Amino acid sequence: MLPFEQSPLTGLSPRAETPLTTAEQIQNLILESADFEAFLNELARFSAHQMAGSGEDALCGITLLRDRKAATIGWSSDSAREVDQIQYSLSQGPCLTAAKEEREVYVPDLFDEDRWGPDYADAVASHGLRSVLSVPFHLQGDAQAALNLYSDVPHKFDGDLAARARGYTREISQALRLAVRFALQTDSATNLRATLESRTVIDMAIGIVMAQNRCNQETAVRILTDASSNGNVKLRDIAASLVQSVGGSATRTHFEEPAGRQEAV
Repeated sequence: MLPFEQSPLTGLSPRAETPLTTAEQIQNLILESADFEAFLNELARFSAHQMAGSGEDALCGITLLRDRKAATIGWSSDSAREVDQIQYSLSQGPCLTAAKEEREVYVPDLFDEDRWGPDYADAVASHGLRSVLSVPFHLQGDAQAALNLYSDVPHKFDGDLAARARGYTREISQALRLAVRFALQTDSATNLRATLESRTVIDMAIGIVMAQNRCNQETAVRILTDASSNGNVKLRDIAASLVQSVGGSATRTHFEEPAGRQEAV
């Protein structure tokens, strides 16, 4: 991906050279990003640029909460990711509050902040930051998320910038929702594929045991699970070893039944 300054998000339509809408610029991000992670990092950089205002800099992180776990899934810089991590280590902070309670949380000046104890404010301020704004996304589902903005200027997100951040998160919520859904489906598909592959190997091993021992499926399953338990080896690994031995050589493996009788496999 090109650096942000050289990215396709020039803010101009290539046809009419008219300013692109936020939605159009996000669509460009999706099209130009190599993968899900690249898109989220570009989105964080774009968000930081949009919210900084007046040519100043800002940090941005995107926090996702799922299954009681929090993670920064997109960050405008390493510093943005590091200050997000402070909240996760303390299990409290504005972005966690914003995501969990789905409400905007503003810290005008970290030097005067004590809602999450002195540890949080001191740790973030040590990075040279003074103000924080966390705005929730509405993802519609089990996942919760928030846009986290940081500035080295106190009261940076007062007034107009806070209103802009609210409108901005509403505009990009759909894109983030689709991205998160895609990522979760990809994870589910990967897990399902691994499960099916594991199931196939186990089923093959059960069939081998049934054929070689002239036993029914229940007995074959018991032989394999006992072997797994007695040898302290995962059932899938036992099954894979058996399938490989039968397919690759004439070597036979022997497992013991609970009563002590050996079954040839």
